Amino acid sequence: MKKTIVVAMSVMLFWSCNTTSEKNAMQSEVQDETAHQHNENSDIIELNNGEKWKVNEEMKPFVSKGEELVNTYIQTNGTDYKLLAEEIKSENSKLIKSCTMKGKSHDELHKWLLPHLEIVKTLEAETDSAKATHAITNLQQSYQDYHKNFK
Repeated sequence: MKKTIVVAMSVMLFWSCNTTSEKNAMQSEVQDETAHQHNENSDIIELNNGEKWKVNEEMKPFVSKGEELVNTYIQTNGTDYKLLAEEIKSENSKLIKSCTMKGKSHDELHKWLLPHLEIVKTLEAETDSAKATHAITNLQQSYQDYHKNFK
C-alpha cells in the first residue's frame, strides 16, 4: 500500500512539475515573440521629417568603400567571399571608429548598421557558396537601404 501511495505521489509531483514547466515555456515563448515584434517595429528607420538623415563626412568614405567592394565583387564574378567579408568588416570597423554622431541621426544609423554587421558576420561564417551569394545580395540591398535613408 505504501508503495502505491509513493508511486501515486511521485506521478502527481512529476505531472505538476511538467505542467508548470510547460506553462513557463509557453509564457517565455509568448514574451519572446512579443519582444521580437516590438524590436521589428522599433528597427524600422524613420526619416528626419521626410528627409534623409545627415551622416558625418568622416564616416562616408567607409560606407562608400564597403559598397564599392560589394559592387566590384559582383561585377567581376568574385569567388573569394571570405576575403570580401574581411574587407567589408575592416571598412565597418573604420566607420564605427570614426563615428562622432549624436542624437536621433545616430540612433537611426544604428538601425541600419546593426543588421548590416550581422549580414557581414553571416557572410564571414558561411561555408556554402550559394548561401554566400545570397548574403552578398543582402549586403547590396543593405547599401541601397543606407542611401534611401541617409545622405
